[in-house]
Amino acid sequence: MPRYRLTIEYDGTGLVGWQRQATGMSVQEALETAITRFCGEAATVHGAGRTDAGVHALAQVAHVDLSRAEPPETIRSAVNHHLRPHAISVLAVDAAPPGFDARLSATGRTYRYRILNRRAPPALERNRVWHVAPPLDLAAMQAGARHLVGHHDFSTFRDSLCQAKSPVKTLDALDVWREGEEICIEARARSFLHHQVRNMVGTLKLVGLGRWQPDDVARALAARDRRAGGPTAPAAGLTLIAVSYDRT
Repeated sequence: MPRYRLTIEYDGTGLVGWQRQATGMSVQEALETAITRFCGEAATVHGAGRTDAGVHALAQVAHVDLSRAEPPETIRSAVNHHLRPHAISVLAVDAAPPGFDARLSATGRTYRYRILNRRAPPALERNRVWHVAPPLDLAAMQAGARHLVGHHDFSTFRDSLCQAKSPVKTLDALDVWREGEEICIEARARSFLHHQVRNMVGTLKLVGLGRWQPDDVARALAARDRRAGGPTAPAAGLTLIAVSYDRT
């Protein structure tokens, strides 16, 4: 049974997230329906990560098994045709290497969070950014972020519904920079806890506003208690931008 690797981008606005749910349309369901319409098979699409409702992706990776081989370009064109009118696009389809699993084979995931830091609210980017009107102290946010990089118990930044077996993760990078009116926060790790990135961003916002000092982030991390952390940042500002593998 041939396996194919899919690279997908999507606007998560109005979707219930990656995973199929009974409460609304998911990215997974839209893809599976499109594949069924293309080839008549009830295939399961396995994603590299379960993005939440409202979260976007520039390069989500998934795999699917089909009963017969098809040219990758034929699959891409047909699936994109049947995905309409959803804001989901299959960017590439490739024959998967032996043993490839979109989730289990992944060695890293990178998320980017965008904060629009200006007085005027967004019009064109209203579902892509978190609008924070008061000025944010970039240097303070960068100092706070440094406390989170490394191997830690991230219970403070873990959602209560998280199903991960352990709260211990290794955060490889948490970069914070300004691009014009935006502050971008990019997190890279092998894997993340549920809402970890959004909870870290919400905490760094408090630092940027001056309500917390950078060292307060270290104290919150050490508390290992969700109540010690900052608020959960809105889903709209978060995008999965890359999934990495040892072999591509």
